[in-house]
This record gives sequence, C-alpha cells and structure tokens, in this order.
Amino acid sequence: MANLSTSYLGLTLKNPLIAASSGITSKVKNLIELEKKGVSAIVLKSLFEEEIVTEMKDNFNKMGNQGFLYPETLDFYEHDTLEEESSVKYLELIREAKKNIEIPVIASINCVTAGQWTYFPKEIQNAGADALELNLFILPTDLKRSSQENEQVYFSIIEEVKKQVSIPIAVKTSYYFSNLLQMLTRISESGIQGLVMFNRFYSPDIDIEKLEITNGYVLSHPEDLSLTLRWIAVLAERVSCDLAATTGIHGSKELIKVLLAGANVGEIASVLYSQGFDSITKMLQELDSWMEVKSYASIDDFRGILSQANISSPAAYERVQFMKYFKGYKE
Repeated sequence: MANLSTSYLGLTLKNPLIAASSGITSKVKNLIELEKKGVSAIVLKSLFEEEIVTEMKDNFNKMGNQGFLYPETLDFYEHDTLEEESSVKYLELIREAKKNIEIPVIASINCVTAGQWTYFPKEIQNAGADALELNLFILPTDLKRSSQENEQVYFSIIEEVKKQVSIPIAVKTSYYFSNLLQMLTRISESGIQGLVMFNRFYSPDIDIEKLEITNGYVLSHPEDLSLTLRWIAVLAERVSCDLAATTGIHGSKELIKVLLAGANVGEIASVLYSQGFDSITKMLQELDSWMEVKSYASIDDFRGILSQANISSPAAYERVQFMKYFKGYKE
C-alpha cells in the first residue's frame, strides 16, 4: 500500500479525498458512512449568511417588541425559540459530527458581505469545527460598482472572520475576476490557509415550452475539470496557501490529474450523488494502484510535478486557441 496521506490547512489527512459541502454532508448518518468509505475530511453543508442575519434580526425584534433586552432573555431565546433555527442546528451538527467521526470536520459559510453575520464563525469554532471554508461568490452584475469595489468585499470578509477565529480558513471562490491570477494570489496572501477552486454556482436555464426560468445543470461532469486543472497548475508553488480542487472530480483519473497539477486535495460532491458512496473506495483503490504502477511511494512524490512551475513548456497552460487541432478539418 502506498502512503496516501497529505497535509491540508495544517491538518494531516489520511488521503487527498474530501467530501465537499452539499446536502449529503448535512446529516450525521451520512458523515459516518462517508468516513467508513474512506474520505479524509468532510466539509459540512453551507450555512448561508442570510440565514444567520435573518434569524438574528428576528430574535432581536421579538425581544424589542416585548420591551426587554436582559441577559436572561437572551438565554430564553437561545434555548427555546432558537431551537429550530438553522444557525443553532448548524452548531449542533458540528458537535454531533465531532462526537461520531474522527476525521476533520470543516464548517462552511456562504457569504457575500462582511456584515452582521461575522460574529458567527467564533460560534462555529467553539462548537468544535477543525477549520472553516468561506464560500465567496459575488456575481458582478451591479453596474454602479467597480471591479475594485467587488474585489474589496472578499478581503473585508476575510479580515472580519480572521478577527473571530484561530482555526484554519479556506476560501472557496469563483473565476469571475478581471485578473484571476492576481486576485487569487492576493487572496492567498491575506492570511488564509487554503484556496478551493472553484465553487459551483446556480446556473439559470429557460424552459421554452413553459416560458419560465428553471435551473441548469446541478451536478458537475468530468469535462468541468479543465478550468480548475488549468488554474491549479498555474497557481501551484506560487501562492502562500494550500490548494483544493473541486468541480469535475468524478473518478481516480480526475483526482490524479489535480494532484499532478499541484493540488493538496480534491473535493467531491456530484459523484456521490451520481455513483454513490462506494465511489470513494473505488477512487482511493485506483489511486493506490496507479501509484504502485508508477513507483510512487507517497503523494508528495508526484504532487505538482506537472504544475506550470515544473514543466519544460509552461505555455501549455496558457494556450487559449485551438489552431492546429482544427487545421484541415473537413466541413
């Protein structure tokens, strides 16, 4: 057996396969099964900023309407009316996960501002989370806001969260930046411990029969890996944090590719829906077999050997035109 262990966010993991944030990771029974099948860490389903802020406002409004804001009032709402709220349930999910599994538990918050919710990461840390993944995606649709203003939001969020916690922070981000390489490099230098590339966001579609907006493809496909692969390879050994690849990892081949490009770990979700939890065991077995055939004793023996920094023709990752591939193509 090869040594599949790796390091991510300062955590020592038994292998480079992590269960990404999804509906699957919102239930303790699934977390237990995911650990049994072999994942090395779990990112819990994201809690949304809006959920935290809305619940906080609702409870303060209730207290204000009743004419008191005493400490015992806070205790009452914390132990009574808050019991069914998302934020309280989320903290309980963290505590139950830590009781029932031994692998690291990474909490996740989906956020778009550095506003009133930023007290909550401290609660997540106190609940026992081993790390925190911030899922940041601000769609640049506001014509009145410059690209610099859009980008500053990311750093404001990171700065506020860093004030609250000492556990490692990873930032899961998109590729919608005018200068992606510079932006991701700047984020890596902001004091975080990991970059997760890239988040998969809701994509709208149009039903031409019903004439209404619907959702596009929810699950990823192996073909979606190419964008992540390019930028993992470009950033490897050039950024000040670890790299996690996600979106498009559906088998051992995709996992091996991102490791060769320089990723520390791969995060999976869609394959768990499409192929079930047994896909985890299969991927890890095939990774081990591939390493044995290639005579690699550990992940570090080959991680990043095909990153842009380590190949003889780095322009291979910068090519954007097909040219020779369509030369002579018959119409």
